[in-house]
Amino acid sequence: KSEKKVEELAGEIKQESEKIIKEEKKIKSETNELREKLEKANKLAEERLNQLKYLQADFDNYRKQFDKEKEQIIKLANETLVKELIVVLDDFDAAIKISAEGENRKGLLTLKKKFFDILANQELKEIEALGKRFNPEFHEVLCKELSKHNEDEVIEEIQKGYILKSKVIRTSKVKVSKKEDKDLKINQTKK
Repeated sequence: KSEKKVEELAGEIKQESEKIIKEEKKIKSETNELREKLEKANKLAEERLNQLKYLQADFDNYRKQFDKEKEQIIKLANETLVKELIVVLDDFDAAIKISAEGENRKGLLTLKKKFFDILANQELKEIEALGKRFNPEFHEVLCKELSKHNEDEVIEEIQKGYILKSKVIRTSKVKVSKKEDKDLKINQTKK
Protein backbone atom coordinates (compact mmCIF):
# COMPACT_ATOMS: atom_id res chain seq x y z
CA LYS A 1 0.00 0.00 0.00
CA SER A 2 2.66 2.45 0.87
CA GLU A 3 4.41 1.79 -2.39
CA LYS A 4 1.21 2.48 -4.21
CA LYS A 5 0.74 5.70 -2.25
CA VAL A 6 4.32 6.69 -2.98
CA GLU A 7 3.74 6.00 -6.67
CA GLU A 8 0.51 7.97 -6.62
CA LEU A 9 2.23 10.81 -4.82
CA ALA A 10 5.13 10.65 -7.23
CA GLY A 11 2.66 10.75 -10.15
CA GLU A 12 0.86 13.69 -8.61
CA ILE A 13 4.14 15.47 -7.95
CA LYS A 14 5.22 14.78 -11.51
CA GLN A 15 1.93 16.16 -12.85
CA GLU A 16 2.21 19.20 -10.59
CA SER A 17 5.82 19.80 -11.60
CA GLU A 18 4.85 19.47 -15.29
CA LYS A 19 2.05 21.99 -14.68
CA ILE A 20 4.50 24.30 -12.91
CA ILE A 21 7.02 23.90 -15.76
CA LYS A 22 4.28 24.66 -18.31
CA GLU A 23 3.17 27.67 -16.26
CA GLU A 24 6.78 28.83 -15.95
CA LYS A 25 7.28 28.48 -19.74
CA LYS A 26 4.00 30.35 -20.30
CA ILE A 27 5.08 33.10 -17.89
CA LYS A 28 8.52 33.30 -19.55
CA SER A 29 6.87 33.49 -22.95
CA GLU A 30 4.46 36.20 -21.78
CA THR A 31 7.35 38.02 -20.08
CA ASN A 32 9.37 37.89 -23.32
CA GLU A 33 6.37 39.16 -25.28
CA LEU A 34 5.85 41.97 -22.77
CA ARG A 35 9.57 42.79 -22.85
CA GLU A 36 9.46 42.94 -26.67
CA LYS A 37 6.33 45.11 -26.56
CA LEU A 38 8.00 47.37 -24.00
CA GLU A 39 11.14 47.65 -26.16
CA LYS A 40 9.00 48.46 -29.20
CA ALA A 41 7.04 51.03 -27.18
CA ASN A 42 10.31 52.57 -25.90
CA LYS A 43 11.72 52.71 -29.45
CA LEU A 44 8.51 54.30 -30.70
CA ALA A 45 8.50 56.79 -27.81
CA GLU A 46 12.15 57.66 -28.54
CA GLU A 47 11.39 58.12 -32.25
CA ARG A 48 8.43 60.36 -31.42
CA LEU A 49 10.57 62.33 -28.96
CA ASN A 50 13.26 62.81 -31.63
CA GLN A 51 10.59 63.87 -34.12
CA LEU A 52 9.26 66.38 -31.61
CA LYS A 53 12.77 67.70 -30.99
CA TYR A 54 13.33 68.13 -34.75
CA LEU A 55 9.93 69.80 -35.12
CA GLN A 56 10.73 72.10 -32.20
CA ALA A 57 14.11 72.97 -33.73
CA ASP A 58 12.50 73.55 -37.15
CA PHE A 59 9.87 75.75 -35.57
CA ASP A 60 12.51 77.73 -33.64
CA ASN A 61 14.49 78.21 -36.87
CA TYR A 62 11.34 79.24 -38.71
CA ARG A 63 10.45 81.74 -35.97
CA LYS A 64 13.98 83.20 -35.99
CA GLN A 65 13.92 83.47 -39.79
CA PHE A 66 10.46 85.07 -39.66
CA ASP A 67 11.61 87.57 -37.01
CA LYS A 68 14.70 88.38 -39.10
CA GLU A 69 12.60 88.91 -42.24
CA LYS A 70 10.11 91.03 -40.31
CA GLU A 71 12.97 93.13 -38.94
CA GLN A 72 14.39 93.53 -42.47
CA ILE A 73 10.99 94.62 -43.80
CA ILE A 74 10.61 97.18 -41.02
CA LYS A 75 14.18 98.36 -41.56
CA LEU A 76 13.61 98.69 -45.31
CA ALA A 77 10.33 100.53 -44.77
CA ASN A 78 12.02 102.89 -42.31
CA GLU A 79 14.93 103.39 -44.69
CA THR A 80 12.61 104.27 -47.56
CA LEU A 81 10.66 106.72 -45.40
CA VAL A 82 13.83 108.32 -44.00
CA LYS A 83 15.25 108.70 -47.53
CA GLU A 84 12.10 110.54 -48.55
CA LEU A 85 12.22 112.74 -45.44
CA ILE A 86 15.86 113.73 -46.06
CA VAL A 87 14.54 115.90 -48.88
CA VAL A 88 12.69 117.93 -46.24
CA LEU A 89 16.00 118.42 -44.38
CA ASP A 90 17.49 119.71 -47.65
CA ASP A 91 14.56 122.11 -47.98
CA PHE A 92 15.14 123.33 -44.41
CA ASP A 93 18.82 123.95 -45.22
CA ALA A 94 17.91 125.87 -48.39
CA ALA A 95 15.31 127.95 -46.54
CA ILE A 96 17.77 128.71 -43.73
CA LYS A 97 20.42 129.83 -46.26
CA ILE A 98 18.12 132.35 -47.93
CA SER A 99 16.37 133.59 -44.80
CA ALA A 100 17.61 136.78 -43.19
CA GLU A 101 18.76 136.89 -39.60
CA GLY A 102 15.88 137.15 -37.18
CA GLU A 103 12.89 135.31 -35.82
CA ASN A 104 12.15 133.46 -39.08
CA ARG A 105 15.66 132.05 -39.25
CA LYS A 106 15.54 131.02 -35.56
CA GLY A 107 12.17 129.36 -36.14
CA LEU A 108 13.48 127.45 -39.15
CA LEU A 109 16.57 126.34 -37.21
CA THR A 110 14.37 125.15 -34.34
CA LEU A 111 12.03 123.26 -36.68
CA LYS A 112 14.96 121.69 -38.51
CA LYS A 113 16.53 120.60 -35.21
CA LYS A 114 13.27 119.04 -33.99
CA PHE A 115 12.75 117.30 -37.33
CA PHE A 116 16.32 116.01 -37.40
CA ASP A 117 16.02 114.80 -33.78
CA ILE A 118 13.01 112.70 -34.80
CA LEU A 119 15.06 111.16 -37.61
CA ALA A 120 18.06 110.77 -35.28
CA ASN A 121 15.84 108.63 -33.04
CA GLN A 122 15.69 106.26 -36.02
CA GLU A 123 19.52 106.29 -35.94
CA LEU A 124 20.04 108.77 -38.78
CA LYS A 125 23.39 110.59 -38.67
CA GLU A 126 24.94 113.22 -40.87
CA ILE A 127 28.17 112.33 -42.63
CA GLU A 128 30.92 114.71 -41.64
CA ALA A 129 32.62 115.91 -44.78
CA LEU A 130 34.04 119.41 -44.53
CA GLY A 131 37.77 119.32 -43.78
CA LYS A 132 37.89 115.52 -44.02
CA ARG A 133 39.91 113.51 -46.51
CA PHE A 134 37.85 112.26 -49.45
CA ASN A 135 36.45 108.79 -48.82
CA PRO A 136 34.45 107.20 -51.69
CA GLU A 137 32.40 105.22 -49.19
CA PHE A 138 30.95 108.45 -47.76
CA HIS A 139 31.60 111.15 -50.36
CA GLU A 140 30.83 111.73 -54.01
CA VAL A 141 33.11 114.22 -55.76
CA LEU A 142 31.24 116.65 -57.96
CA CYS A 143 34.27 118.79 -58.75
CA LYS A 144 37.89 119.46 -57.86
CA GLU A 145 39.39 122.87 -57.27
CA LEU A 146 42.96 124.08 -56.99
CA SER A 147 43.58 125.17 -53.41
CA LYS A 148 46.13 125.43 -50.65
CA HIS A 149 44.42 122.61 -48.71
CA ASN A 150 45.76 119.06 -48.68
CA GLU A 151 45.21 116.94 -51.77
CA ASP A 152 41.71 115.34 -51.80
CA GLU A 153 40.52 117.28 -48.75
CA VAL A 154 36.82 118.18 -48.80
CA ILE A 155 36.67 121.97 -49.08
CA GLU A 156 32.96 122.36 -49.68
CA GLU A 157 29.89 120.26 -48.97
CA ILE A 158 27.38 120.77 -51.76
CA GLN A 159 24.78 118.33 -50.40
CA LYS A 160 24.81 116.57 -47.03
CA GLY A 161 25.12 112.81 -46.82
CA TYR A 162 23.49 110.56 -44.26
CA ILE A 163 24.02 107.23 -42.54
CA LEU A 164 21.07 105.20 -41.25
CA LYS A 165 21.95 102.47 -38.74
CA SER A 166 25.54 102.20 -40.02
CA LYS A 167 24.43 102.09 -43.69
CA VAL A 168 25.16 104.98 -46.02
CA ILE A 169 21.81 105.92 -47.52
CA ARG A 170 23.09 109.03 -49.29
CA THR A 171 26.69 110.06 -49.91
CA SER A 172 27.80 113.65 -49.36
CA LYS A 173 28.16 115.58 -52.61
CA VAL A 174 31.45 117.45 -52.21
CA LYS A 175 34.09 119.64 -53.78
CA VAL A 176 37.65 118.49 -53.06
CA SER A 177 40.96 120.29 -53.21
CA LYS A 178 43.52 119.67 -55.85
CA LYS A 179 47.16 120.66 -55.46
CA GLU A 180 48.74 122.68 -58.20
CA ASP A 181 50.89 120.57 -60.44
CA LYS A 182 54.44 122.03 -60.32
CA ASP A 183 55.23 120.73 -63.80
CA LEU A 184 52.14 122.47 -65.09
CA LYS A 185 53.24 125.73 -63.43
CA ILE A 186 56.74 125.47 -64.94
CA ASN A 187 55.31 124.86 -68.42
CA GLN A 188 52.92 127.82 -68.08
CA THR A 189 55.71 130.18 -66.95
CA LYS A 190 57.94 129.19 -69.89
CA LYS A 191 55.27 130.13 -72.42
